Amino acid sequence: MLNKQLKWRYATKKMDPAKTVPEAKVEAILEAIELTPTSSGLQPYEVLVVTDPKLRAEIKDVAWGQEQIVDGSHVLAFAVWDNYTEARVDEVVEQMAAERGGRTAAMDAYYSNLKNSYLPRDAEENYEHAARQAYIALGFALAAAAMEEVDSTPMEGFDPKAVDEILGLKERGLRSVLLLPLGYRAAEGDWLADMKKVRRPRDRFVRKV
Repeated sequence: MLNKQLKWRYATKKMDPAKTVPEAKVEAILEAIELTPTSSGLQPYEVLVVTDPKLRAEIKDVAWGQEQIVDGSHVLAFAVWDNYTEARVDEVVEQMAAERGGRTAAMDAYYSNLKNSYLPRDAEENYEHAARQAYIALGFALAAAAMEEVDSTPMEGFDPKAVDEILGLKERGLRSVLLLPLGYRAAEGDWLADMKKVRRPRDRFVRKV
């Protein structure tokens, strides 16, 4: 079923502004993001669900004028931690302990070693590591949207600093890395809609050893 839906989906170029994605479907996509595996379970990002037309218009202006941002009904903005900090890691550990019946020596030792490894690193290196976790979440979001038959368009083509300012991310220690408009494909005007999905031959990118 999943592969059938992945064949159905494509990076939608024209969305129908008259159609709105039901909140139940948006929630299903957000739950998939929530369930995404991340390194050491840190989930070092947040997802902003942008529906305000004014904000989406501002984002479009710094995203090469991509119309899906305003023609879709929702934009998911993936904003990652600008750095790993002791407080951020400790918050995750405390939640784990609360939901799993308390702290253990193994848990404390694991996250102590993690902090010893992560915290001395350069902030940019940590940001890049966090960003890679957000890309895993994007994959889950794309698959979930396909299962819900919601169209989506993953985007890196935007000015991150401008989006950070629009969404007030910098003061919260976050940096935008990905946008994912959600909506429904338009009946006309999408040059990609009827084109065959093309992928490299399996034997060109999968090798069994």
